[in-house]
Amino acid sequence: QVQLVESGGGSVQAGGSLRLSCAASGYTYRNYLMGWFRQVPGKEREGVACISRSGGEFYYGDSVRGRFSIARDNAKTTVILSMNNLKPEDTGIYYCAAAPKDRCLRPEYRYWGQGTQVTVGS
Repeated sequence: QVQLVESGGGSVQAGGSLRLSCAASGYTYRNYLMGWFRQVPGKEREGVACISRSGGEFYYGDSVRGRFSIARDNAKTTVILSMNNLKPEDTGIYYCAAAPKDRCLRPEYRYWGQGTQVTVGS
């Protein structure tokens, strides 16, 4: 059974930091690139970050570039999203996802987690 379980969400003041983690199981983790998305009610889901299978290629959304960092541990089958200098507009539900592709170029994600809430106060 495939599982992607996010953790690390919470409430923080603007300028603060959070570290999200996604634990993957039930599939061959190293064969999948990993991504983070976020969604706010009434808005489209937004791609936040992506990391290739090898961990050598990265993608960041324009709104988070320079503040967020994605990393993966293939031995522990986890992917981390480090978020710094958080802003109120970063508030949303954050999801991790997995795609059976090598590169972060419009991948079709196959597996999704249930999400973790991030709230940034002003």
